Amino acid sequence: MIELQVEGMSCAHCVDRVTKSVQALDAKALVDVDLKSNLVRVTTALDRAVVASVIEEAGYPVRSSATRE
Repeated sequence: MIELQVEGMSCAHCVDRVTKSVQALDAKALVDVDLKSNLVRVTTALDRAVVASVIEEAGYPVRSSATRE
């Protein structure tokens, strides 16, 4: 699982945009967005850097990240 601290998310539209950005590269990715803590958790075979990059391309700055088993 990849955990990313992401800024700029404030509503359901933001959640949808982040989710669709990741799932455009991996349709089976599980994306969980916690708006309160600005945390995005992604279960995917994609590399952490790729996930962070697509989220940033969607307009949301990634501040920190971690990969967990």
